[in-house]
Amino acid sequence: TPFRADDQPVHGEVIYQYSFLDAMQRGYIKQITAVNLKPTEISFVYEGDERRHTLAEVMELKEETWFSRGVALAPECNKHIADASIQWLEYLRNRTGFNHQLIAVACSVAHAKQVRDLYRERNLEAEVIHSGLDKEEREEILTALKSGTLDVIVQVQMLGEGFDHPPLSVGAIFRPFRSLNPYIQFVGRIMRVNTPNAVNHPDNEGIVVSHVGMNQDANWDDFKGIDGDDQNVVRGWLEAGEATPPEDDREGTRRRLRPGMDVTQEIIDRFVSDPYFDQTDDAAIDNLMSVMREQGIDPEVLGLDRDELRRRILVSREQEGAPQTLEELPVQPQRRRKILRQQLDEQTRAAAGRICDALGEAPGGVRIANLGGVPGQNNLGAAIARMHRAVNAKLGIESGKRRDLTLEEIETILPQLDEVADGVETELQEGLARVKS
Repeated sequence: TPFRADDQPVHGEVIYQYSFLDAMQRGYIKQITAVNLKPTEISFVYEGDERRHTLAEVMELKEETWFSRGVALAPECNKHIADASIQWLEYLRNRTGFNHQLIAVACSVAHAKQVRDLYRERNLEAEVIHSGLDKEEREEILTALKSGTLDVIVQVQMLGEGFDHPPLSVGAIFRPFRSLNPYIQFVGRIMRVNTPNAVNHPDNEGIVVSHVGMNQDANWDDFKGIDGDDQNVVRGWLEAGEATPPEDDREGTRRRLRPGMDVTQEIIDRFVSDPYFDQTDDAAIDNLMSVMREQGIDPEVLGLDRDELRRRILVSREQEGAPQTLEELPVQPQRRRKILRQQLDEQTRAAAGRICDALGEAPGGVRIANLGGVPGQNNLGAAIARMHRAVNAKLGIESGKRRDLTLEEIETILPQLDEVADGVETELQEGLARVKS
């Protein structure tokens, strides 16, 4: 490939180029289709202002960073992306019985865990992989993926350049890529064929699912444009790399659990699918006939002229029954309650880490722990204990009673964790200031 994941130039002279289009048409890589979720209506609260927007207004807002990031982190939008990606995964699996798998990309580790839980709620085996895991944990997850035990793997800045696992056939985008390079690196994870050199084989199709509000259609259009003539423009895309992310998006820092934008409702009634190329256009039909001849098959002898091939492709499409509309998948309340109870614990711990960062206190230090009042051998442990105490107070329950929480109570407290964490941070800041004085 003419680009690297670390944005460094590839030195040397280009002596031969082979386009994605040619590779897809000859069955060397999967035929890729982008699927966008387009809401007919979306309601959200931003900076205290409740707004309701139509699709036309969403298309105007999508280039705003606050909006695309808000969509990426919104549980309501994430739920719809997960449902759509599962529909496409099941569609691919049902055609031949092959165990296709799904790869998702998230904004952060905390966000990846929330995305993972959406798939688990829907009865899929899902895991998160990121650089913070130790080597043994990463190897265990990759072994489960390659053995087919996992349905879904959610990654954060992992599985990039050079990762090769052909059964990954659906890519779900839960983060807004700001430039072409990382977008292509992610799409590349689902481009390896499952059946080599088999043109139009049903197991050699890849689906990229995203939400129009994350503004990834521009990257898709640029991706398709790589096979165009203007190589200088393409080189500019690839060398530009990813723009420096906002402070709370950078690796090693901890973001708030909820964005400033809160999506309260979203109505999606259809997908918009855009294949990398149209299999029925003249160039694609001519290429298919050429490939058949290379394989010793004379299409004319079989009565397959261009019009007949085009007709058969169209009939095949109609018979395949590809998803056209979003079906929200059912979630059993007991299963959701169990998963959200675990999520409450994980997000409480994540908020404690953010508190330590905000106060400038190392997790392994002891200044917070020395304030007393809660157990904890170090700052992070003491912050976690204080967060748990504050959450219980907000819920009005005693310690050790989390198992008795109802689903409604958990769903109510989760969006309030940032507010609870702000209170704990203020309390600790005042305590540390008193000690210093």
